[in-house]
Amino acid sequence: MGNDMSYRSRQEYFRTQRDRYRSAPKTEKTQILDEGCALFGLHRKSLIRALSAARGAPGKKAGRPRQYGEELTKHLKRIWLAANQPCSKRLVVMLPEWLPHYEKRYGVLPPGLRAALLSVSAPTIDRLLAPVRARRRKGLCATQSTARLAGQIPIRTSFQKVEGPGWLEADTVAHGGPSAAGAFVWSVTLTDIWSGWTESRAVWNKNHRQIVERVRQIEEGLPFDLVGFDSDNGSEFITRVLLRFLRRRRVPVEFTRSRPYRKNDNAHVEQRQWTHVRQLLGYDRFEDKRLVARINDLYANEWRLMQNFFMASMQLVSKSRQGGRLARHHSAPLTPYERLMRSDKISKEAKEQLRREYESLDPFALREALERKLQGIFRLARQSAKRKNQRLAQGRRAAATQPQAARI
Repeated sequence: MGNDMSYRSRQEYFRTQRDRYRSAPKTEKTQILDEGCALFGLHRKSLIRALSAARGAPGKKAGRPRQYGEELTKHLKRIWLAANQPCSKRLVVMLPEWLPHYEKRYGVLPPGLRAALLSVSAPTIDRLLAPVRARRRKGLCATQSTARLAGQIPIRTSFQKVEGPGWLEADTVAHGGPSAAGAFVWSVTLTDIWSGWTESRAVWNKNHRQIVERVRQIEEGLPFDLVGFDSDNGSEFITRVLLRFLRRRRVPVEFTRSRPYRKNDNAHVEQRQWTHVRQLLGYDRFEDKRLVARINDLYANEWRLMQNFFMASMQLVSKSRQGGRLARHHSAPLTPYERLMRSDKISKEAKEQLRREYESLDPFALREALERKLQGIFRLARQSAKRKNQRLAQGRRAAATQPQAARI
């Protein structure tokens, strides 16, 4: 019966009963709600909201008022983009380190805004940055397995006993665009399992001698000694040249490999293929040999310093099964620099050198230099791709103008 009452009559009833409901004691409120439920067939909570609504503001949004405005989102987005779009849990830890450099560049923030920026939670960051987050693409796999030397390089599947820096995982990324045919640039990435310290270098066409040379260059710049080297079964790593380089030394380096077709065996470096290579260079095809030197200049300077000194990361500590769900427990986000400074396996001289280097850096200045070099890299890549397309078009036109008999 009550559901047949018109909308206008229902609103008139709410207006007349609203003041009575607000001033009534609890027992009388219960009676009013019982009457309304019987009249309109409404849920009790819906009736409470209707009778408690502010006069003259029926469209007012329920819930707490908005705490973080557009001004905070603007500053948060700037830092997030400059930091190469880290996840919210890492960004929360990075904000106190980045904010002093941000204020030097963009001016001191008001105390209230600064406090809000430092107190914002990870879920709130996800909500504020949701409209501008980039979607992840998937690239080609260009690893070729090899059975050579397999008996001389043992398989290793986990690194649970690694208690300090020095064990590196290695992998390569192809910059061949939509095709793995022909010659193009590759990136070699080495990641320290314990600290997360990561180095990348570029090589031409996955040449195994260049691979060894890049590993040598990276080792010379590491703030710790190389203890172990773990790679996949790709032909660029399973070579006699690399095996001799790692083992024929005063203190041999342990060389291991993962199981074939098991990417999780190299989970540390596989994760950084996205954060340290694809996020930087994308999925374009780099088939100009001159790009190797430019990319190496970027990798060995701005990118290395940005990632290892200012980019926090989390590490998997343990797993536990809760019913049908597997829960993963991670450590607090720290930068590779902070982990190395906490290690008792790093010499005082190395720590002091790292500290001096860190104090001389500004992440926003690194970001600006990085952007300039990236523009030069992509400009050269576009020019070489344009010249190639022109040559192909000329060849097609020349073939089309040949007589039929000559083409046969």
